[in-house]
Amino acid sequence: MSSEGPSTEITIRARYAETDAMGVVHHASYVIWLEQGRSELLRALGVSYREIEAAGFFVVLSDLRVRYHASARYDDLVLLRATLDGLRSRQLSFAYQLRLGATGALLVTARSEHIVIARDTGKPTHLPPELLAVLA
Repeated sequence: MSSEGPSTEITIRARYAETDAMGVVHHASYVIWLEQGRSELLRALGVSYREIEAAGFFVVLSDLRVRYHASARYDDLVLLRATLDGLRSRQLSFAYQLRLGATGALLVTARSEHIVIARDTGKPTHLPPELLAVLA
């Protein structure tokens, strides 16, 4: 996983609703956390998803790869690092690492690819240069 692009780190506390009957975080909860990390990274770079959508674009998921290394449990603090791992005129790529806050144990590594879609046509399009400059 590349760490050359801009990144941010957030802390997430595993909520009871995100776990199974054994108190283990459900695999789908991690995917929601990835979105949270991605949103915070974009915000830290100076643009939010809301602003991207208001400008007439959607950033839609085209590929997601998740590797589960260990499990978090209810009430654990999880450190999520999200990195903008690739930026092209019509595509953004993100890399993620999730670690257990108490020990640093690796929980999940993941990568997501996103395509930029024009809100009005629903077709792939280029981000405007000013938005690319903010993300670069």
